[in-house]
Amino acid sequence: MDLVLGLLLLVTYFGLVYYAVKGGNLMIGFLIMAILWAIIGGIPYQTTINQVIEKGAESYGVTAVIVIFGSWFGRVIVDTGIAGSIIRKMVELGGDKPLVITILLSIVTSLIFTSTFGVGAVIAIGVIILPILLSLGVPKKVAVSSFTLAVGAGMYVNVVLFKQVQLFFPTVKYGTSWLHFGFVAMGIQLVFIIAMLIFNLRSNKLLQAWAVPNESVIEDTPMIAFIVPIIPVLMEIAFAWQPIPAILLAILLAFLFTKKLFHPKAAVALVQKTLYDGVADVGLLLGMLFTLAMFGKAAGMDAHIFQPLIGSLIPHNPLIIAIAFGILAPLALFRGPLMVWGAGSATIAILSGLNLFSPVLLLPLVYIPTISMAISADATQSWNLWAINYSKISVKEFLKTGVFWAWIVVIVNELIAVGMFK
Repeated sequence: MDLVLGLLLLVTYFGLVYYAVKGGNLMIGFLIMAILWAIIGGIPYQTTINQVIEKGAESYGVTAVIVIFGSWFGRVIVDTGIAGSIIRKMVELGGDKPLVITILLSIVTSLIFTSTFGVGAVIAIGVIILPILLSLGVPKKVAVSSFTLAVGAGMYVNVVLFKQVQLFFPTVKYGTSWLHFGFVAMGIQLVFIIAMLIFNLRSNKLLQAWAVPNESVIEDTPMIAFIVPIIPVLMEIAFAWQPIPAILLAILLAFLFTKKLFHPKAAVALVQKTLYDGVADVGLLLGMLFTLAMFGKAAGMDAHIFQPLIGSLIPHNPLIIAIAFGILAPLALFRGPLMVWGAGSATIAILSGLNLFSPVLLLPLVYIPTISMAISADATQSWNLWAINYSKISVKEFLKTGVFWAWIVVIVNELIAVGMFK
């Protein structure tokens, strides 16, 4: 009987993959999958209502708060002028060397997104950085890919994103061990971004001039404010602070260092504006994540069904599974089976249910393709799609430019992860 049920679950799983690849609404898709897997798995009616639907959504409550605070922080970094000032300073440091400027902008983008989160923040920084790169003569497809890959690199240590994947692995903690790996993985991605830039720009004649768009709205801020984007990470490293107090401290310092705090009425108005915009930025994301949590609950209850069906097909050697994930990394594209917040949620449920690997190892193994391939180089990621439309390049150009380099990053980071966490 379990064999028949397992086959039915796999059929619906591949249905979800197809639906995701075709660009279906994942909030609806996950809700339907939660109900289907509850029915197929024979989960009792009351359990489905109370545990899968109710407790599933509630289980994401804490993470949802962190997502909101992270998005708010992103808006604060932009609206206080800190992000724009950091970018301007990097351009000045690059002097008359366009390639150096491009590399510096990639590095600073990554550092900003070690704590900053939200599509609004990405877009707000993108409208500053992308015109600079284009004015330097960087081809559009290279400018866009370097920017999106740089955003993705910072996400390796971003606590807001980590808390979202922690839903699947509640026993894994964001702390020194993860940050050690996260900074190494971030560094690897930056190395290959630089390699991509050197490879693509080796024969391009870049301009010896640059321009910051909308200069009038980019306020000069004291250099001490430049540390604000990484304050949350520093507070975790130095004092093991939780995300919300660390983010609140960073927001307070942003207002203090930019002297916004000395104008109470204007400061209150800016607090309200940035919070409102931050919540709006992640509203649809939260809806999807709530239904994803419901599906995760149903999948967890059904995981035992897969044991006799595919348990013997999954390699038990961590190195082999890491290599397999690296080779199959493009399956994270288009919300496929290696994208955590796509069809990959079912993949995680299956692998977790088999109990072949510890959560400490499994989390980075599934997280790496999501960050380096899906978030960094996939056209279905919201801010990547914005960058594609903003720069007027084709999806094909975007994929051909960034996916190869992202693929290499995944393979390297998978091997590093298995070495650090096996």
